[in-house]
Amino acid sequence: MQGQAAIMGRRITAALLAAALAAVSAATVARAGPLLDAAREAESKAAAGDAVGAYDTIRDAFGAFSMTLPFSVGKAVFVSERPKAYGAYSPRPEPVFKPGEPLITYVELIGLTWKSSDDSLEQANFSVDFEISEPDGKILAAQKNFGEFTSTGLVRNQELFTHLTLDITGAEPGDYLLKYTINDLVGKRFTSFEQKFTVRDR
Repeated sequence: MQGQAAIMGRRITAALLAAALAAVSAATVARAGPLLDAAREAESKAAAGDAVGAYDTIRDAFGAFSMTLPFSVGKAVFVSERPKAYGAYSPRPEPVFKPGEPLITYVELIGLTWKSSDDSLEQANFSVDFEISEPDGKILAAQKNFGEFTSTGLVRNQELFTHLTLDITGAEPGDYLLKYTINDLVGKRFTSFEQKFTVRDR
């Protein structure tokens, strides 16, 4: 009987643990916030046959949610040609360039801040600074506000990308470090990323 009682005790403990985990999960869901609420609303609309309404609900909720994230660079890669669209780019096999060959970088942004204008449009605005240095940290070239970009539309587009082209004519063969700083002009935030590259006669 003691052995059976022990087994039953383990079963009761397991059952209580499962109930506790269920309670924690329910509490987590209860306070999950507007993104989960939007997902439920979208599922309801989709079940009712309103595919467009479901999509719009999720898109708008994600647009609002993304602005609560830290401003970040999702992807930054050297590319062999100007990108055609978001996610449509040709990565450069290696970061090695001929003297005078331009550096083209494809960049995806996360968490950019949007503001509503008087004409019911949404607008995001960011600028770019750069620095080129030697491996020992010596800065060879730098420019603030190297480029400024504005995105305007009826929705807070989250497939945000840009390409940055830098002319390095005159750079001697060797190894370099390129640093870009992206400034969210609406949210007053910034983020940076670095890319190592080599200039080599080929």
